[in-house]
Amino acid sequence: MSPRLRFIARRLLQAVPVVLAIVVLNFFLLHLAPGDAATVLAGEAGSATPEYMAQLRARFGLDQPLALQLWAYARNILTLNLGHSFRHDQPVFTLIVARLWPTLLLMMTTLVLSVTVGSLLGLLAATGLHRWRDTVISIFALVSYATPLFWLGLMLIVLFSIRLGWLPTSGMESIGAFNTGWARALDIGRHLILPAGALSLFYMALYTRLMRAALLEQAGMDYVTTARAKGLSERRIVWAHTLRNALLPVVTMAGLQTGGLLGGSVIVETVFGWPGLGLLAFQSLFARDLNLLLGIFLLSACTVVVVNLVVDILYTLLDPRIEVV
Repeated sequence: MSPRLRFIARRLLQAVPVVLAIVVLNFFLLHLAPGDAATVLAGEAGSATPEYMAQLRARFGLDQPLALQLWAYARNILTLNLGHSFRHDQPVFTLIVARLWPTLLLMMTTLVLSVTVGSLLGLLAATGLHRWRDTVISIFALVSYATPLFWLGLMLIVLFSIRLGWLPTSGMESIGAFNTGWARALDIGRHLILPAGALSLFYMALYTRLMRAALLEQAGMDYVTTARAKGLSERRIVWAHTLRNALLPVVTMAGLQTGGLLGGSVIVETVFGWPGLGLLAFQSLFARDLNLLLGIFLLSACTVVVVNLVVDILYTLLDPRIEVV
């Protein structure tokens, strides 16, 4: 087995107790919140007898001690059974799979857009230090970072949907259009512009500031001074030397933000009615659908573990000095 494969296998084995610890922590945190599924159903019905409440709690397993509920849930996780959603009356796994690809589409579009544009803006700011473009880009990054996501989403809807009528206000596809092929792809793309744009602006500001700071830090290194002494142009120094090293913290931030994107997508998906896991988690929280929430949190934890592993492998490709052992 190659060193890289041994490294991947070891990291995956180390991730197992981490994921299990997250499962246990999420379970207890969610059960600390007041109310349960039976209380929500009784409230929606307007009233309920104590007998009916007891019947509901027995049906959902809520009458068992918390330790037994945790044991049953952990046993189901080990058999890849995420439980049943009482709100949707469907298996949790089926619901997550159905809502997964809209969230992945939003997250990947946001990640690619924010990393690419943010890194480019940071590069332009660092190479034009103390000039007008550095000032403009820095102000843009500061404003984008300080603007609340929900307010930004609402303002984008008011401007581009209500005032100008260019883009749809919510949803993922036009209702009743029944588009297929490229027509459906274009329709989804039109619906994706506003939520992806709102979510990208916040993360774009992070990568802009990070790339600018990383490039300025690399510009003072000894190897840059040596390259200048050899007569290399500033353009070649940036593109052939400093940029590659400056990408390392950007890759690290991208890996860390992948898990955080799900938290940001809760706000954006709620504002724009995007039918992904963020909106599903928001609805499940108010419905006290704990099995569904635990399933979404488990998926988020596994995503973070996998992305961190990918980031470590990318490190070895960007910097040959880093060895996989």
